[in-house]
Amino acid sequence: MTSTTPHSSKSGNRTITGILALIPLLASLAVLVWGFFFLRDIQLAKDSNIPQVVTVLMAIVWGVGGVILLFTTANFFIEQLSDAWVRRLQPVLFVGPAILMLVWALVLPTIRTLVLSFYDEGSANFVWFENFKFVFTNDAMLTVFRNNLMWMIFGTIFTVSTGLLIAVLADRSKFESFAKALIFMPMAISFVGAGVIWNFVYAVKPVDAPQIGLLNSIVVFFGGQPQAWTAFFQPWNNFFLIVIVIWLQTGYAMVLFSAAIKGVPSEILEAARVDGATELQLFFRIMIPQIMGTIITVSTTIIIFTLKIFDVVIVMTGGQYGTSVIATEFYRQYFTYNNNGVGSAIAIILLIAVTPVMAYNLRQFAQREVF
Repeated sequence: MTSTTPHSSKSGNRTITGILALIPLLASLAVLVWGFFFLRDIQLAKDSNIPQVVTVLMAIVWGVGGVILLFTTANFFIEQLSDAWVRRLQPVLFVGPAILMLVWALVLPTIRTLVLSFYDEGSANFVWFENFKFVFTNDAMLTVFRNNLMWMIFGTIFTVSTGLLIAVLADRSKFESFAKALIFMPMAISFVGAGVIWNFVYAVKPVDAPQIGLLNSIVVFFGGQPQAWTAFFQPWNNFFLIVIVIWLQTGYAMVLFSAAIKGVPSEILEAARVDGATELQLFFRIMIPQIMGTIITVSTTIIIFTLKIFDVVIVMTGGQYGTSVIATEFYRQYFTYNNNGVGSAIAIILLIAVTPVMAYNLRQFAQREVF
């Protein structure tokens, strides 16, 4: 006669519960699949009488509610397993979908772009490194690299220095909150919106016509001649575009620098003042070293912005008049000229240029050295 131990009884109960918990999980998967095909058929049906608003609401309920249902039932199923399997599967359940989406949306397209960069413009013939050779020897592409270098150097230097200067001055002002809100306000504007705004600033009309551009109106008021600021003075016309990013990103730099400055111990500053240190000495010998981690982080972030700059250039000049940058040239080669090979090579070069800066930035955040 055999007896059932408590351990075997508990294992058997857990197995039965796990099998039962599998039923709602499979049911939620079936509901998600059915909802997908149902909504797809509604969209494809030409004689559907369901209003578009109702379809959108159904899609929201199906998408959000379906994901919540799926995670809940999946987590319930995992919790019925042994403790060892719970520790193994629960992280996969919650992190796995995000990793899959990253692989699908970022990793696979990057691999495909890398493969296409070794083929000709029609992606039919393997040409090895010919596309990369073209990118680094073509005169137009060398101009593009020069422009990006100008964006990276001058955009970063002026944004960081202006943000730091405003943060220091605002920190001692009675109107600190108002001044910071005013400087930070452009951050609420998209790059495309900023391009439209500054198009009005740089707008030019014939000499005998009223000037609607702010800058040319000022020039004419003082007796000067209106200029096409973003078309002439090449390559210095790039500076008129760089000003836009400085205007946009100074508020971002100011906020981070202000927070870092407030973190500098006041005892150190007071002790330096007692020892006879001037304000400039306090700034360069105490404050700057104390917030150097923030300065580096803000600088690398602005470098990434300037390397990937696209919206401002495409709205202001479309990449004409010697203002094209890497991103606009990629767009032109890939989508305008349908040159898949060169376009993919430019995209890979941009990725390689941005990756070290991003890796350094992530390492700084991981080490908590930014503030």
